[in-house]
Amino acid sequence: MHIVDRRLNPGGKSLVNRQRFLRRARAYVQKAVRDSLKDRSIRELDKESEISIGRDAIYEPTFHRAGKGGNRERVLPGNHDYLEGDRIKRPEGGEGTGADAGTGEGNDDFQFVLSREEFLDLFLDDLELPDLAKRRLIGGEVDGIRRTGYSTAGSPSNLSVPRTMQKAMARRMALRRPSGAEVQRIEEEMATIEALDPLRPEDADRLKRLREDHAHLVRRRNLIAYIDPVDLRYRRFEAVPRPVAQAVMFCLMDVSGSMSEHMKDLAKRFFALLHLFLSRCYEHVEVVFIHHTDRAAEVDEQTFFYSTVTGGTLVSSALDKLIEVAADRYRPDNWNIYVAQASDGDNMMQDNARVISLMQDHILPMAQYVAYLEVGRDKFPDAATTQSMTTLWQAYAPVAEAHRHFVMRKVAHRQEIYPVFRELFQRRGLGEGAPN
Repeated sequence: MHIVDRRLNPGGKSLVNRQRFLRRARAYVQKAVRDSLKDRSIRELDKESEISIGRDAIYEPTFHRAGKGGNRERVLPGNHDYLEGDRIKRPEGGEGTGADAGTGEGNDDFQFVLSREEFLDLFLDDLELPDLAKRRLIGGEVDGIRRTGYSTAGSPSNLSVPRTMQKAMARRMALRRPSGAEVQRIEEEMATIEALDPLRPEDADRLKRLREDHAHLVRRRNLIAYIDPVDLRYRRFEAVPRPVAQAVMFCLMDVSGSMSEHMKDLAKRFFALLHLFLSRCYEHVEVVFIHHTDRAAEVDEQTFFYSTVTGGTLVSSALDKLIEVAADRYRPDNWNIYVAQASDGDNMMQDNARVISLMQDHILPMAQYVAYLEVGRDKFPDAATTQSMTTLWQAYAPVAEAHRHFVMRKVAHRQEIYPVFRELFQRRGLGEGAPN
């Protein structure tokens, strides 16, 4: 079967060549996509983007004559000084292939626009929710197909040749269709009699009978087809519900007064990437947004990302709200529960004991994966400089060491968000615990 795609290419460009180019320069384009994130606003994360890659990324190898080595014979016009076989003295001052400083030409970077679909495919490549589908599965939408026997009608591409030939043979045997060997035997016997000279009367009678038998056999073979339309059998498929794992992601963000605009921007960028990733890659993942000061509240997406509320800091209020919502709507027996928390690490000292208790005794036992992101501070401190750690980081550190599915990371600049995000959700199972 040959398929001719006559759809118009977008923008008058060659779609096939564009796809081939993206496959070839995928590594360079992915790096450019990741580098572009630090300059994009939250609202522009899932829009088309102009990407620049170096000319080296689109270099095509070619065969050409080497500049050195080998035996060469050249015919140069205007030569009055040398004959064939003469040796030419090497020019003084090197080989003369260099260029003076400040001269020569260069190539600008190659720029092109990625569509929204292309940008998201490259951006979200190799990401997944860790340890998904260990909880109970639900009956999902009709999303899969399975073999369900054979039918007498269908698409030619689904024709089952073995089953068709089996049915055809059974029909021919039941109707006693003459075989080709029978017809050939009679034809050979007729030829033998016709070769006799002179032909005896008894031979003439037998030849007449053979011709009648031959005509009868040929007629029956023509009437009883080798393959009849009633023999055709097609593989049959039907759509079936495919079990789908349901999951919920709790996004907890500190919006207290200790969170500067820079810290809030880092946290929002992280959660924007997470929300984009979940909505793009999963159909049955719900997202619950919780922001907190000294009080926590479940909010919608718009409020979560653009609210200006501020106040004191009480991290346990967010964990209490998470446990309350999970108990009300997301039973751990039926849901894969994930938690992502972002904070600057400041918390009331007397609240840390309750935070640890809630995390260890209630959240971690029911969650598949918990990620804590601390924003706005320096890179990971050494163990010897515990005084530079935030109170919340010090409280969470023993929890991360004891539980493999609790992971802690820090970011201080925009360009660190995407590498950390990929480290937390790349396709490799659970995280590796707290950094050393």
